[in-house]
Amino acid sequence: MPRPTIGSRAMTDAERQARYRAARAAGAPVTRTPRPAEHRGKARRWQDAVAQLTDLQADYSAWLDSLPDNLRGTATADALQAICDLDLADLQAIIPPRGFGRD
Repeated sequence: MPRPTIGSRAMTDAERQARYRAARAAGAPVTRTPRPAEHRGKARRWQDAVAQLTDLQADYSAWLDSLPDNLRGTATADALQAICDLDLADLQAIIPPRGFGRD
């Protein structure tokens, strides 16, 4: 969508350049619109998040398996066990909808 015009008609390239140079000469701060850092689609971000959760669950499972016997009944072991007991198969089975040709 184009930006609205400032005057009654659109500026020419020369007018736009003159306005830019005058603003720089006057010391006006330069404002730039940052580009979005995220270029992946929502479906791809969902798949990446589920993959990361699966990797983290595997890491926590290895951590739980390597705990010494004297730490088996602690809160840490209980939290690790709760993470390992989560069933991520439901999340992995979800295929997000594609959005209007953008994904």
